[in-house]
Amino acid sequence: MSKPSDDNFSNIIRQIIKKSLFTERQIEIILKRKNLADSQFTISKGAFYRQVSQSRDKLIALCYSWILLRGLGVLSSDDIDVINRLSEQISVIKSSDVFPEREEEVMVVIQELLNRTCKL
Repeated sequence: MSKPSDDNFSNIIRQIIKKSLFTERQIEIILKRKNLADSQFTISKGAFYRQVSQSRDKLIALCYSWILLRGLGVLSSDDIDVINRLSEQISVIKSSDVFPEREEEVMVVIQELLNRTCKL
């Protein structure tokens, strides 16, 4: 299987993907299936649909986890607000150029906010 192109994601998005449950390829597949990207894949149809299935399973598991943690009170409304604000910021950052020296600062802020939000 070929490796996803380095041009598909900014460094910040790539760093976030590394810390997520998904691989870059799975994120590319999710974006393609949701018509949010026009990626071309150089893998067999069987491998592609296997990855589609794995991506769907992970996405469903993530949603169940979100529902469970929110329903049990582990994640509060304030926590959800913080995560939503971070998501909005990433939405702005994803297509803009961030100076390499600022990338680490952005990741540190994200990590600190998530550490505070997910403190057990």
